[in-house]
Amino acid sequence: MERDHARMDRERWNKRYEGKELVWTAQPNRFMSAQVAGLELGRALDLGAGEGRNAVWLAEQGWEVTAVDFSEVGLAKGADLADRRGVSLEWVVADLREYKPPATAFDLVMLIYIHLQAAGRRAVHAAAASAVAPGGVLLVLGHDSSNIEHGYGGPQDPSILFTPDEVAQELPGLEIHRAERVMRSVDTDDGEVEAIDAFVRAVRPPGARKP
Repeated sequence: MERDHARMDRERWNKRYEGKELVWTAQPNRFMSAQVAGLELGRALDLGAGEGRNAVWLAEQGWEVTAVDFSEVGLAKGADLADRRGVSLEWVVADLREYKPPATAFDLVMLIYIHLQAAGRRAVHAAAASAVAPGGVLLVLGHDSSNIEHGYGGPQDPSILFTPDEVAQELPGLEIHRAERVMRSVDTDDGEVEAIDAFVRAVRPPGARKP
């Protein structure tokens, strides 16, 4: 049943991405790009890369990037964007619930607006944490559980939302540097409103042993 559900999810996102235009725009997530500013360049892993806007931006900054998503349609659009921007990335078609990244291999790991049921989320977060190199950074950003009642937009299924504290407990071996709710401005026809996101920034201590 779970495998059938994963297949249906993949088909749904492939359908969503099949148009010529980008669903999200070609610009990187502003909060993510601000968090990356100042980090020493290295290897980056974008988990749930979608159409690749964040991954391509990272490559433009000089990162060596691996982008992973289960939508081959989305990644194909990302590869086209990378070609037009003149950068090269590694594109991996895989379901995050099954993907096992190499341990302690990446200086930056990102999960940007990836929403799964709790069991799948915990497994993906643990795998993401395992991929962070000593001294490396993990960034998790998504719609907070409180957003349905007090924020704007985003998924309306509370079972796939999370809080910063929940994420922080799902990252073995990492030190939590920030775990907090952050407000995001959204322009609507009725004016500017605010959405509520959950953000976690975690680091593997330098010199830490391989998990």
